[in-house]
Amino acid sequence: MVNRPPLPILLDVDTGIDDALALLYAHLSPELQLLGVTTCFGNGDLSITTRNTLSVLELAGSDAPVHPGAATPLADWSGAPAEAFHGQNGLGGAVIPDATRAPEIEPAAEYLVRMANERPGELTLVAVARLTNVAVALSLDPAFVRKLRGLYVMGGAAFVSGNVTAAAEANIWGDPEAAHKAFHAGGDITMVGLDVTHQALFTDDDLAGVDPRWPYAGLLREALEFYLRAYNPKIPKGARTAPLHDPLAVMLAETPDLARGDRYAVSVERAGTLTRGATVVDARPYSPEEKNVRVPLKLDVARFRRRFLSRLGWRLS
Repeated sequence: MVNRPPLPILLDVDTGIDDALALLYAHLSPELQLLGVTTCFGNGDLSITTRNTLSVLELAGSDAPVHPGAATPLADWSGAPAEAFHGQNGLGGAVIPDATRAPEIEPAAEYLVRMANERPGELTLVAVARLTNVAVALSLDPAFVRKLRGLYVMGGAAFVSGNVTAAAEANIWGDPEAAHKAFHAGGDITMVGLDVTHQALFTDDDLAGVDPRWPYAGLLREALEFYLRAYNPKIPKGARTAPLHDPLAVMLAETPDLARGDRYAVSVERAGTLTRGATVVDARPYSPEEKNVRVPLKLDVARFRRRFLSRLGWRLS
């Protein structure tokens, strides 16, 4: 095994429950260097997602700067309410102290553009929220995404149904205009969609393994109990599972071969009454369209579970 320096990443979040896990993973992984975090509306309004981000990072012992970003989508479009899966406070009702530090003054998009220009070709951006901050960054610098080492997007559904509508996944549905702009920005883009995140499951047995000595143990117990209950309203405790959407995007940025997939031509439907927010993936073998996005489809589940649980300190069974 060849040792390499930690991969420098930026993380764009709308901190709800699985975003909190993504933040913890990014901070705790010795293979990643979390340089900074930007926040967006989504799993709560911008003030809630920014507050949650600061609090989770402080609980974990991270001093990564937090830059607030978009409070609304590019167009006049209402995103799906997230309270059913994340609770009113975005963390399933888990109570954690407010952070002792304030967010940065520099807006998210300006920060992202500045970092990409200061370190061209070096930084990986993992975007697990609506892609509004990325789209605004592109309006400031059309070459923004091409200056990144890579852009990993948690969003979309290639060959499976959506989770907000039959066609659309929540992050893309929440700002289709921004997603379309991001997917067609050039550069190395990976869409970590529902096809693969629904293979990355957290279980009741995992919840039972939370170590009370962790500083974030209380957050995990309360938030993940809410999360499992939300995903399994009719399934008895002990048999519940829930997908770890956002942590998987961070993990694939860290270890791309954790999932297999191919490059496809991907666009976003912005006008359809029934299909607005759908990621249209052109799988035709002789499609004339540019294959602009890598789409992982098959996850190494055993390897994923070992890596995720060990990074956060779970006991391995």
